[in-house]
Amino acid sequence: MKVSLAYPKIPDSTDFRPRQCIAFEKYDGTNLHWIWSVDGWKSFGTRRSRFDFTDDGIAEFCQEHHGLEEAPVLFRSSLFETLGHHLSKQQVTSVVCFTEFWGANSFAGHHKQEDIKHLTLIDVCMDGKMLPPNEFIKLFSGFPIANVVYQGKYNGQFVEDVRNGKFKVNEGVVCKGVGGGALYMAKIKTDDYLNRLKNNFPNTWSDHWE
Repeated sequence: MKVSLAYPKIPDSTDFRPRQCIAFEKYDGTNLHWIWSVDGWKSFGTRRSRFDFTDDGIAEFCQEHHGLEEAPVLFRSSLFETLGHHLSKQQVTSVVCFTEFWGANSFAGHHKQEDIKHLTLIDVCMDGKMLPPNEFIKLFSGFPIANVVYQGKYNGQFVEDVRNGKFKVNEGVVCKGVGGGALYMAKIKTDDYLNRLKNNFPNTWSDHWE
């Protein structure tokens, strides 16, 4: 079924407020969410669709989302049991886990069938609240979470370093920080990645900025 945006759009770095940040690698893949409750895994989907985590629901997902058929199979084999067990010990009633589904040659939402795929945990929402970056790392470092590429002061030099490729990331980074008790996120993409978008999607490349 269709849902409102399951994972928020991440703005660019123009209005990022916190002075300190943790920057995670931004993976060029497909954002997927997985919903857990005290009874186990209930549903999953993309940013704008959701399906029951049953054989019928998985079949429906695969029919509607060609190119992503490996995702629920990979989740079942890699995270279903271990991550579910971990969540059952956290004294929460509902959790949404957000992952990026990607392969070595994934690009702008397109995946190569022959690539080995990964599900990388990028965020977790517990009982309606997205975890701050430090807590996310503390609770889920034993799982395949996004690589931390920087921790420290957020400033213009850091932004330029990301854009110029200093941190050796494919697409860019997502900066997270807390200010005034609120969680802020901002994305910074490398110039190299944006140039590849322009070259491959000359008429629609700006659509991929988000």
